[in-house]
Amino acid sequence: MEIELKYTIPDEETAKALWDNELFGLYEEKDTREEINLHAKYYDTADLDLARNDIAYRVRLENNDPVATIKWKGHSEDGLHVREEINVPADSDEPNPELFQESRMGAKLMEVIADKELKCIMETKIHRQQFRIDTGEGIYEFSVDEGEVVTECGSQPIREVEIELYSGETEEMVKIGEKLQNKYGLTSENKSKYAKGLEMIKGCE
Repeated sequence: MEIELKYTIPDEETAKALWDNELFGLYEEKDTREEINLHAKYYDTADLDLARNDIAYRVRLENNDPVATIKWKGHSEDGLHVREEINVPADSDEPNPELFQESRMGAKLMEVIADKELKCIMETKIHRQQFRIDTGEGIYEFSVDEGEVVTECGSQPIREVEIELYSGETEEMVKIGEKLQNKYGLTSENKSKYAKGLEMIKGCE
């Protein structure tokens, strides 16, 4: 299960301030700061059968290393996103649903696709700055994302901060998020990058 907080960053200056902030003090894990490029392709049938079944299927290059992911049963409120997910290493950024065939959700994925061809319906191109936080009660990953969602119907810029729960309690993560939100004037974001792409696609059907 993936549990994370998501906030929209108002401008580039705030994004830089978030990355440079010392709000976490001694909680920041030493030597965990890194910058990575994330290029993801989201696949579906021409009829958007996966989207209609609340399933997202992507293959993402993480600094050129491909990782395949399926997500489902997602919901969000006040910037808190909760969803089921499975990640597996892949050989390329091309679709290969059989990578998930040993899981029950993988079987569902293949059932929904049936014999239809998969195509890339959107891409996300993100530069991510991230580090890890260890409060002693929980471990979280803090990320600043800047980039865009690209579809055949257009593109949309992305500038947001995410705090992902690795271990611990959601309540502590929410308190961390509230401190950031109050200090930097962030807006709770209930739409995932995938959801924003789907809105663009459906808007030009």
